[in-house]
Amino acid sequence: MAPAVWSRLSRILWLACLLPLAPARVAAGLYELNLTTNGPTTTGAEVTISASLVAKDNGSLALPTDAHLYRFHWIHTPLVLTGKMESDLSSTIRVVGHVPGDFPVSVWVTAADCWMCQPVARNFIVLPITEFLVGNLVVAQNTSLPWPSSYLTKTVLKVSFLLHDPSNFFKTASFLYSWDFGDGTQMVTEDAVVYYNYSIIGTFTVKLKVVAEWEQAEPDATTGIVQKTGDFSASLKLQETLRGIQVLGPTIIQTFQKMTVTLNFLGSPPLTLCWRLKPECLPLEEGECHPVSVASTAYNLTHTFRDPGDYCFSIRAENVISKTHQYHRIQVWPSSIQPAVFAFPCATLITVMLAFIMYMTLRNATQQKDMVENPEPPSGVRCCCQMCCGPFLLETPSEYLEIVRENNGLLPPLYKSVKTYTV
Repeated sequence: MAPAVWSRLSRILWLACLLPLAPARVAAGLYELNLTTNGPTTTGAEVTISASLVAKDNGSLALPTDAHLYRFHWIHTPLVLTGKMESDLSSTIRVVGHVPGDFPVSVWVTAADCWMCQPVARNFIVLPITEFLVGNLVVAQNTSLPWPSSYLTKTVLKVSFLLHDPSNFFKTASFLYSWDFGDGTQMVTEDAVVYYNYSIIGTFTVKLKVVAEWEQAEPDATTGIVQKTGDFSASLKLQETLRGIQVLGPTIIQTFQKMTVTLNFLGSPPLTLCWRLKPECLPLEEGECHPVSVASTAYNLTHTFRDPGDYCFSIRAENVISKTHQYHRIQVWPSSIQPAVFAFPCATLITVMLAFIMYMTLRNATQQKDMVENPEPPSGVRCCCQMCCGPFLLETPSEYLEIVRENNGLLPPLYKSVKTYTV
């Protein structure tokens, strides 16, 4: 008898729960819950979690017109509930965690008159609670770069610490900030905002240690000092503007000779390089050459010229900050003609030939003059004296004239004989 009564009673209870909830059973699977929270948070601070019943995005389903048909059910243990509020098709709770950890919070929606019936929608969220301060570092600069976490050197950076305290838990706390900028510079401030200027390029990590202290009433009616700390960091990549390109290489070269030009970039890599040979030094247009990736501040450019002429290397380089152009003129001579090498042998040969001609001319003139004016003396001693000393060492003028007549028989006498008559 008793089992039959309990069986009938259970059916009646089941029907009583089922009949009021017929629309909700039909709606099961057509709605969903959206959960939002202002966590994570620190131990002892209040955190808010909100749940909203929305229709699934099928383009035609509308929300129920009567919000009182549904009820929200929360499970938040071991978090302590400090407040709850419901309005229309949403519900909000406030909880506090006294120990650190990741805590799941679940919620589901049922008919208002039957919480044991099938849920219309359900969802859950994991709430992280830590014993340290919660916040993050924000780095800002006037110049915006296309790469994330990239900034300019020699330009002021604004580094700020933003404390995450939605419940105003640290309203009476005093803070101390210890900064380390990663380049050897450290400082301690009471302000959450600092300004810093990096002078060199590279990747640096800004580290910050925050200490918060405040007074708190103890259970024994005394006042104690409570302290919480937090460590934060941010990675920064400091770039430098591309100020120019230094070109080191020859300006005159021979055809079919391999040429190497060194490009030194006055800026921070990585870079994109583009170059092309032109008859004139003109800027490169988009698509005129194929870009080359350069990971350092120097690059060797090699080329072999096949045709002589005047050329100009048009060079364009750019990094994530800026871009610049540079030009390098070069003269290409045919391989069979080298101006400097060819001119020297030619000049030398011409000089040697002229010297030889002048030597031969002077030599012939000297020989003819010696044959006319300085005939060969009769003896070896007198020949030497005659050739070396000239007519000044002869014994008498008559002897000199006799020698001239003997050697130059065709010449007329230099004087006529004079006859003397005695009267």
